[in-house]
Amino acid sequence: ADRTIERIQKWREICPELIIRSTFIVGFPGETEEEFEELLAFLQEAQIDRVGCFKYSPVEGATANALPDHIPEEVKEDRLQRFMEVQSQISAKRLKTRIGKEYQIVIDEVTSEGAVGRCYADAPEVDGVVHLNGVFDVEIGSRVWAEIIHSDDHDIWGALVDDALDDNLDETED
Repeated sequence: ADRTIERIQKWREICPELIIRSTFIVGFPGETEEEFEELLAFLQEAQIDRVGCFKYSPVEGATANALPDHIPEEVKEDRLQRFMEVQSQISAKRLKTRIGKEYQIVIDEVTSEGAVGRCYADAPEVDGVVHLNGVFDVEIGSRVWAEIIHSDDHDIWGALVDDALDDNLDETED
């Protein structure tokens, strides 16, 4: 784990805008409370931006099904909740660092509150979104620049900084 933390720190020195994501499983057969606490400590130190977590469940034909010391469902659920609580705090802290910065946003939908999209750091349907409240005159798939003005545990809110859509950024004139 120490080497992984060192690598993450080095990567962030090289590229401060780097977004790191990972997925974890809690409640794997034989997982002790001490091992789970080590995982939480790693999570705190690594400060991973985007994290998914799942409870272990047997899969047909998997070798792990034969392992001893399966974890009771209520323990797996408790560990999942504790894990996600820690990650939610990390996510809120990481997203707050984006306030005041400008990002290109891809518009995914326009709701009654305004446009909703994502920036380079957001995987569709998995990560949080960028809310552009009051912005209605945009098309799905278009790109706009926004300054981040607010964040919570998972989402960020932005305000347009340029009325021009950026659909043709890669085109050059003859």
